[in-house]
Amino acid sequence: MVDSLSPVELEKSLRAGEPGLFLLDVREDDERETARIEPSVHIPMQQVPTRLAEIPRGSRIVVYCHHGGRSEMIAGFLETRGYAKVANLEGGIDAWAKTVDPTVPRY
Repeated sequence: MVDSLSPVELEKSLRAGEPGLFLLDVREDDERETARIEPSVHIPMQQVPTRLAEIPRGSRIVVYCHHGGRSEMIAGFLETRGYAKVANLEGGIDAWAKTVDPTVPRY
């Protein structure tokens, strides 16, 4: 079972400058153009298997998408590939916009 992280918990980690935190956006290009959480690295879901070298193994990885479904799948995939500290952002960027940063556009 994939761990999850609430938007408020992620905000606290980002604000504290948590060392080694890696925020992975697995949405499509057009979604990222509409809204994003920074700092994050964008690797669309379908590209993750071929771009694993870009995802640091020793980091705490938080994966996000629009509502949390795709990111939960990718978080699980990363765990099967030996990534030890992986979490899914609960509710995705939509929940982030609702609870943490209302300036992030909802779509």
